[in-house]
Parts: sequence; structure tokens; C-alpha cells
Amino acid sequence: MKKFLFTIVLAAMILPFAAAQSKLEIGKKAPEWVLTDAAKKEFTMNSWPGKVLQINYVDPDNDDLNDPFNDAIDKAVDVDKVIDQNAFKGFGIVDLQSTKLPDGLVRAIAGRKAKKYDTTILFDYKGLLHENWDMPKDSYTIVIVDKNRIVRGVYKGKIADGDIPGIIDMIVKLTKE
Repeated sequence: MKKFLFTIVLAAMILPFAAAQSKLEIGKKAPEWVLTDAAKKEFTMNSWPGKVLQINYVDPDNDDLNDPFNDAIDKAVDVDKVIDQNAFKGFGIVDLQSTKLPDGLVRAIAGRKAKKYDTTILFDYKGLLHENWDMPKDSYTIVIVDKNRIVRGVYKGKIADGDIPGIIDMIVKLTKE
């Protein structure tokens, strides 16, 4: 009986810690995932080895919320060339659990964004990142991870215009590490 109680107490102490480790935390390694694009090709964060990642986790109902930030990132990569495109990858993950829009419309929206930003769009059909990364529903979250997949920034909701230059500076520094 003592062994059983000890096991229960030990499990009660360890399980919350183990569960907490699966959430995003700045300075900690981001938990891995496997998601697919529209062609059902699987991707993980390691699909882009050695690159700093900007991961946009998007409710399709809020797909334009951070366009000013993404436009500034595009300008920093393509025009100003302060972000080395060989060391950086931005992409989107569509949160299909947060919308009632039909799949066909979501795919059209995703296709438009993929073309506009010349990027990859993945689909989270089952809300995997709600569970694994504690992503909020009905929102738009941007996560920045470094080349070693350490979380460097988590931005939930709309990024204020005044915060954009600082985030770009952080990305520039991370791409040079």
C-alpha cells in the first residue's frame, strides 16, 4: 500500500511538470509537430534546418490581422535585405479548429496568402498546436524560434506597429548567430 501511495504522489508531482514542458516558453526548445500542406506533404520545424523561423498560427477569420507585420518582414527580406533569406523562413499554419468557414474557402485564403508572401501554408486540422503549444483559439499568434528551435518570441493577437522594428531587429540578430 505504501508503494502504491508513493507512486500516486510521485505521478501527481511529475505529470503537471511533464505537461508544462509541452507548452511554448521563451528560452526553451519548442515542442516538435508534424503538419501537412494542401498537397498532404508533411512538414516539421526541421523541414527548414539551420533557419530562424517565423511561424504564423492563424485563425482564418483573422487572416489579415498581422499583414502590416508580415509586409514589414517581406520588405526587410526582399527590399532592405537586412534579413538574410538563406537564414530565415516565415510560414503559416492555418488553425482549422477556430473557424466555421468551409475548407474550400480556407484553402483559397491560404493559397492567396502563400502566393502573396511566397511561402508555405500548413494546416492544423485537429488543433494540435492548441494542445502542444497552448495556442489560443480564434486568434493570430506569431512565434519566433532560433536555428536551434529555442523560442525567442511569442506574440498573441495584433502586433503593434511600434513593436515591429524591435522584432525585426531580433530576427536579424538571430539569423547572424
